[in-house]
Amino acid sequence: MSVIGKPSSRDAALQEGFGAEVAELYAQAARGEANAALQRALELRSFLAVAEEQMARVRDRVHAATAADADMDDLSAENLRWDADWLDAALAGRDGYTAALDQLLRTMPAPNQVASPRTGLSPKIAATAPPAPTASRARAVRTRRP
Repeated sequence: MSVIGKPSSRDAALQEGFGAEVAELYAQAARGEANAALQRALELRSFLAVAEEQMARVRDRVHAATAADADMDDLSAENLRWDADWLDAALAGRDGYTAALDQLLRTMPAPNQVASPRTGLSPKIAATAPPAPTASRARAVRTRRP
């Protein structure tokens, strides 16, 4: 099953923000009709749907292992620790994806608002140098000059 059919916790917000059902938003993207904000939103939504599915799988595995009718001999603290680690990873991913998607939805213009052209302004490119090496690294990198 593709991510298009998988539900996510932010589907309603996407539908409200872009004015169409999730499947239609993916169809717009497939036809090349999606703007940059929609493309990013759908990418984040896809990642979110997978992370939430992973969370559900781990939850279901833990519930099955700790069910009242489960065999106590099959219960393993090591397996539960692994599941806790998997759940931590899935939760961290989900939290990151939802935060990024919520931020995108908050900052994008309303669907009926047309972006006003800003003539005379050119984009500025800022470059920063990488941080200077620490003292121990600086010694390792430097070479002696004759």
